[in-house]
Amino acid sequence: MPGHRREYDGISFYAKGSQYMAVCEIHFNSDNALERMVSVNVILPETGTGPFPVYYLLHGLSDDHTAWQRRTSVERYAENLPLIIVMPNSGRGFYTDSALNPKDKYETFVTRDLIQRVDTLFRTIPTREGRAIGGLSMGGYGAVKLALKHPDLYSAAVSHSGVLAMITHNVQSQEPWAREFADLFGPNAIGGPNDVHTLAEKSDPATRPALWIDCGTEDFLFNQNEEMHAYFQTLGIAHEYFTMPGDHNWAFWDQQIQEALPWVAKNLGIG
Repeated sequence: MPGHRREYDGISFYAKGSQYMAVCEIHFNSDNALERMVSVNVILPETGTGPFPVYYLLHGLSDDHTAWQRRTSVERYAENLPLIIVMPNSGRGFYTDSALNPKDKYETFVTRDLIQRVDTLFRTIPTREGRAIGGLSMGGYGAVKLALKHPDLYSAAVSHSGVLAMITHNVQSQEPWAREFADLFGPNAIGGPNDVHTLAEKSDPATRPALWIDCGTEDFLFNQNEEMHAYFQTLGIAHEYFTMPGDHNWAFWDQQIQEALPWVAKNLGIG
């Protein structure tokens, strides 16, 4: 279906209809965080006038803002929900403000610049009760970390195959690729502001977001998810936890986004 492009207040839109939902791609300058243009895909309800709650859906390490729509049927699964789904391009930044590069502030991008733009451009519910965040792999880590760190912004978080013990496992690794993570998180990563263990321990039960975690039993991150599940249990943190046969792949994530969306909708008051 052909689309149309337009400019508004320095933001470029490309909008089109799909078989299931209205879809647009937006491009804007992330002034506070990245100091460059960013790309974001947005799925919009085709009926209703809003305001609508928003589900921020984050990609994994090797993907971008198009991955969820290209590799899953998320549009079809969400077609009957009065819900905006926002999928930003966040590079390889682990949804973290880099300790090394001051222009790679991906946490600030997602929690400040992105929310401000979305709430300005669309008819949203601009409160924590109107926002949830989720993602896969790197994005699963980002979703849980950001929701625990910013409970004033998100009421629920979903992790599919998340790198939830990212700090304690990957940053300490002696593998050559681990240098990238060490540079990103800095020398005091363990116990620091990006460590999910620490954020969970310090979280306030009165404002703690609802949490959903799932992982396939054949996934190389399965042990990390088991570890985080056990740690949450030790802390008495309520959470949904699901394991089932599956690997670190799109077949698993396509199934699990379908399973998680009704839970997200319920927590946002639309399910």
